[in-house]
Amino acid sequence: MRSWPTVYLPPVGRSSHPTLHLFDSYQRTLVPVSKDRFTSYICGITPYDATHLGHAATYVAFDLVHRYMHASGAVVRFVENITDIDDPLFERANRDKIDWTVLAASQISLFVSDMTALHVLPPDHYEGVVENMDLIIGAVQKLIDRGFTYSLDGDLYFDIQRGDTNLAGLPLPLPEALSIFKERGGDPERTGKRHPLDALLWRRSNPGEPEWKTTFGDGRPGWHIECVALALNYLPYPTESSITLQGGGADLIFPHHYMSAIQARALNDLPFASVYAHCGMIGLDGEKMSKSKGNLVFVSKLLQAGHQPETIRMALLSRHYRSDFMWNDNALHDAKVRIERIRSALAREDVAPTAPAIDGFIAALANDLDTVTALAIIDKWCVDTEAGIIGGNAGELARALDLYLGIAL
Repeated sequence: MRSWPTVYLPPVGRSSHPTLHLFDSYQRTLVPVSKDRFTSYICGITPYDATHLGHAATYVAFDLVHRYMHASGAVVRFVENITDIDDPLFERANRDKIDWTVLAASQISLFVSDMTALHVLPPDHYEGVVENMDLIIGAVQKLIDRGFTYSLDGDLYFDIQRGDTNLAGLPLPLPEALSIFKERGGDPERTGKRHPLDALLWRRSNPGEPEWKTTFGDGRPGWHIECVALALNYLPYPTESSITLQGGGADLIFPHHYMSAIQARALNDLPFASVYAHCGMIGLDGEKMSKSKGNLVFVSKLLQAGHQPETIRMALLSRHYRSDFMWNDNALHDAKVRIERIRSALAREDVAPTAPAIDGFIAALANDLDTVTALAIIDKWCVDTEAGIIGGNAGELARALDLYLGIAL
């Protein structure tokens, strides 16, 4: 799959940076992010409805991570997947009477266009499931060979009890885990499973759906093993874990990222990620934004309505990435006003000292991507500039805003 165009990054202008700390969703504390062979795997879209603001908030947040690690001197290796074979894709294609591959291609193209507009750094590998089926089949076969699977009426399951710590490490109580597992695609009530949380590795396809022939049955892969196979193939292993960072929306904490982690460990005997970070959810007018409610706000629609990409990005940066956020029109208005004020201040011949402002917002970003504090520091710089305080370099600040925040003015 072709990624989107490379984004220009201005010179760093700093010889050192504070170590980036992110809140780990499983350890429930801030943890340092190592610059040594930094690799990240960010879960991508299922291409039947792209790109809504929940997607955009996630990819902009992890774009900040990649930008910060680059500025810190790390060699950044980044993989993002596309779940281009899944039940929701088939359901939408059937509803709209369109071939599922045509629907997927159209939404992937739209997503790439949106990421380009939002100035998001492209992944080194932008990988679809369909084009990597041989890798996924190989990973399933390895789990079979290592004794982590069992068959049930033609479907293949991962045996969660095969790992001594898999159930002990659940991030939430078992009854709640079972409820969420069912809500998010699992089948805890299926008769014959060894444990209700056992997840599908390979499923028989329904009539009319695509299938791949394998020695363990014809069908298609389960959700979790897809990401595991892609991450382990396209990212080099650091010393202590398979990858440095696993990221996505908060709805992926369980079961997807948890199941991916235990399946990855079953494959190579290493912890999957050193850090697991997740973004808060976006709502609209008092309700959770979701496909089922039909209340999604799409980036492409905002762009078509005349909103500038930097305004959308600024609106998303104006809240902490881990916080749930209720979207409304005021978010775009406030972001536009803030950008115009910064742009006006940067256009002055003399501006307030910029080095302290840059140091301050870099420190804020290093503290779990605290964009709220970072932008407050920039707002204060605007106030000082408007008050006639001088001694800064407007170009220096403009480059920093572009490099670290992805806001090119």
